[in-house]
Amino acid sequence: MLLLFFLVLIVPALLSWPLGLAMTRLIDPPGGSLYGRWTEGILRKTGGEAVVVEQDWKRYLISMMTFNLVMFAFVTIVLALQQWMPLNPDGKGPLEASLIFNTVASFVTNTNLQHYSGEVAMSYFSQLFGLMWLQFVSAATGIAALAALARALSGKKTVGNFYSDLLRTTFFVLLPLALFFAMLLLAGGVPMTMDGAAVAHTLEHANQTIARGPIAGMEAIKQLGTNGGGWFGPNSAHPFENPSFFTNILECMSIVLIPMASVWMFGRITGRMGDAVVIFSVMMALLVFKAGAALWLEGAPATALSGLPIETVSNLEGKELRFGPTAGALWAAVTTATSNGSVNCMHDSLNPLTGLVPLAGMWLNVVFGGVGVGLINMFMFIIVGVFICGMMVGRTPEYFGRKVETPEMTLALLALLVHPALILGGTALFAATPLGAATVGNSGAHGFTEILYEFSSAAANNGSGFAGLGNSSMPWNIATGIVMLLARYIPIILPLAIAGSLAAKKPVPVTTGTLRTNTLLFGLIILGSVVFIGALLFLPVAVLGPVADHLTATLH
Repeated sequence: MLLLFFLVLIVPALLSWPLGLAMTRLIDPPGGSLYGRWTEGILRKTGGEAVVVEQDWKRYLISMMTFNLVMFAFVTIVLALQQWMPLNPDGKGPLEASLIFNTVASFVTNTNLQHYSGEVAMSYFSQLFGLMWLQFVSAATGIAALAALARALSGKKTVGNFYSDLLRTTFFVLLPLALFFAMLLLAGGVPMTMDGAAVAHTLEHANQTIARGPIAGMEAIKQLGTNGGGWFGPNSAHPFENPSFFTNILECMSIVLIPMASVWMFGRITGRMGDAVVIFSVMMALLVFKAGAALWLEGAPATALSGLPIETVSNLEGKELRFGPTAGALWAAVTTATSNGSVNCMHDSLNPLTGLVPLAGMWLNVVFGGVGVGLINMFMFIIVGVFICGMMVGRTPEYFGRKVETPEMTLALLALLVHPALILGGTALFAATPLGAATVGNSGAHGFTEILYEFSSAAANNGSGFAGLGNSSMPWNIATGIVMLLARYIPIILPLAIAGSLAAKKPVPVTTGTLRTNTLLFGLIILGSVVFIGALLFLPVAVLGPVADHLTATLH
C-alpha cells in the first residue's frame, strides 16, 4: 500500500517541478528567446497577426469563448453525421440529438461525462477527430486561462494572446507528452489499431465480437489532460484501456502530473514561487488526506457480507480484481481531486463513507483540480481568505500588492456560489420529481446519492459516474449538459475579471502590516477557507446522502 501511495502521489509531485519549468518556458517564453521568436514567426505566418498580438483580459476571454463556440459547432456536426463519415469499420449509426448535445458539451468543457459506451455508439472518426481532438484543445484552454490569470496577477495590463497560448500548449506541451505516454501504454499492452472489431470463435463454438481501436492514443491524453473520457464504457477498468499493474500506476500518475506542474508554472509566471509553494502544499495536504481516507474506509468489508465467513475481507464489490480495493480507492480519490473522472472501479459499489471522498473532491474542486482551472478555482478561495483576514485586522486586504475591494469580492463570491447552486439546484429538482427519482437504481439515501453524484460530477467538470443511474434520457442529457457549460465558463470568466481588475490598480507598498501570502500561516488560512466554506455549503447534503446511507446500512 505504501509503495502504491508513493508511486501515485509522491513521484508525480517530484516530476511536476521540472515539468512546470518546461511548461513555463514553452507557453510563456522569455522575451527575445530563440524559441519565442521561432514559434511567434510560425504562428504569424500561419494565423496572421491575430494569433500573436497582445490582448487585455477582455479580448482574451472573447477569443477563448469564440474558439470554444467553434469547437462546439464543429464536433456537433461530426457526431451528427458520423454514420456518413469515414473510419467507421463497424458501421456505427446516428446518435440521438440530446445525446449529441450532452456529449459535445461534456468534451468541450473538459468534463467527458459519458452517457454512452464509446465502443457501442462512436465511430473511429468521431472518437479521433471529434472527441480526442477536444481532449487536447479543452485541456489547452484551461492551461491557457491559468497563464492569462498569472500574467494579470503579475501586474501586466495585457495577458498574452489566447490563440498563441492555445497552440503552444497543444503542440509543444500536450502533444509530446501524450505521444510519450501513448508509447509507454502501447508497450504495456494497450491496443492501437485502425482495424474494426475482432471476431473470436470460442471453445463453446460461439462467436464473440471484441471491440478495439486506436485506444492507446486516446488513453494518454484522456489522463494527462484530466479529461477522463474512455474508449470503452467501463473506462480504465477495461483490460484494453488498463491491462496491468504497470499501466494502472502509469495512468494514475499521469492524472495528477500536469495539474501539479500548473502550480509551479503559475509561480514562475507571477514571479512568486513562495506563494506557489504554499498553494502546492495546501493542495497536496488535501490530496493526501483524501487518498488516506479512501484507502482506510474501503478497507472495511462490504455491508452485504455481514455475517458471512469472508466478512473480514476488504470491499471487493465493483472492483477489477487485477487491482483490488486499494488501487480502486486510491484512483477514486485521485480522479476526483482533479477533474479527470476516469475510473478503474465502480464508485456505486464503494462503501458509503468511501463514496463521500470522491464527492468531497468534486465539491471542493481545488485539490489540484483540472489542468489550469483547479488553481483558478483555488484563486477564489485565496481572495476570500485574504479579504476575511484583512477585515479581521482592520486593514484593506491585499493580494500580490493590489487592494482587494468590494468589486473583486462580489465577483469572487459569485464564482464560489455558482458551483453549489448548480449541484444543489439540479439535485433538488431531479430528486423531487420523476425526472430523477424514476431513474435511480436504488431507493433511499443511496438513490439520492446517485443523483447528487451526477450533478456534482457535471458541475465539477469531472465526468465520473456513480452508476446505478439511468442517465441516458433526454432530461438528464439536457440538464447535465447545461450544468457542464455553466460550470466551465463562469468560474473562468469571473476570476479573469478579478485579475484584470487587480492588474489595473496601483501596487501598494509592502509594510509591516501587510499580510504575507508565502507563509505557513497563510497556507493555514487557505486550508481553513476551503474546508470551512466547503463544509458550510455541502455538509447538509452529505448527511442526506452518503452519511445516511452508511447509517442505514450499519443499523440493518
